[in-house]
Amino acid sequence: MSEIEIQAKNKTKDIKLHSAKAISGATFLGEPLAAGYLISENFNALNKPDEGRKSLIIGIITTIVLFGGIFLIPQNIIEKLPRVLIPSIYTAIIWAIVEWKQGDDLKIHKENENSFFSGWRAAGVGFISLLIIGIGLFGYAYLESNNPAYKIYDTKIEQFSKNETESLTFYDNISTKNNTTLISELDNLVIPKWKQNVDIIKELNTVDGLSSDLLNQNKTLLKYSELRLETFLLIKKAISEDTDKYDKQIEMLNFRIDSEIDKLNQN
Repeated sequence: MSEIEIQAKNKTKDIKLHSAKAISGATFLGEPLAAGYLISENFNALNKPDEGRKSLIIGIITTIVLFGGIFLIPQNIIEKLPRVLIPSIYTAIIWAIVEWKQGDDLKIHKENENSFFSGWRAAGVGFISLLIIGIGLFGYAYLESNNPAYKIYDTKIEQFSKNETESLTFYDNISTKNNTTLISELDNLVIPKWKQNVDIIKELNTVDGLSSDLLNQNKTLLKYSELRLETFLLIKKAISEDTDKYDKQIEMLNFRIDSEIDKLNQN
């Protein structure tokens, strides 16, 4: 084979590329954003600028979608997942994409003993990507913490908790109080507090800007409040009629209340 034929075959002689291994390492460190940038650099070096732009855009969008999806996963589930699981999954996917889209070019480039960028350069890109993501998350957290919707939520939930605490004192020394006193407490304190709590949660459901986690929590809080209200209304009925025929219903309601409390504790 002549020198001209060798040069014609070795189309990537005068360029440097990022290896699949280097891209994978940078991806694990700097999320799909790093992968999008490095894959884009390879495409640009291979004179495929359109695919390069697409790769960078896809890397940015994938990173946003990834974090959006993670935020939607309940905290109790996230805490149970191994820390390396999600990075390992998207790194494996990126490696497969690099092999699919650039594998042949990288293989020929290596066989011709052409130059590759240092893995440290790719790691640097990964670190910068991680820094950009960190700044983005910090900015998001800052904006969220100053979201007026959360101030409204905190104020209303504080009132909700106060109502809950005050109403549950009904059970203190219940066996030593006479029926008249118990009914008076139910009518003037306990039942109004839980009616107010139901209204508080319904009002919070109309507040714009709350996260999906808080909206889901509201569903549980509303169910919990309605069960509390139903229980105390039934207790009042039982006291008024001086009967124990509602005991089974009250017991079942308390069981359902405990179930809702468990859901809240898992959030």
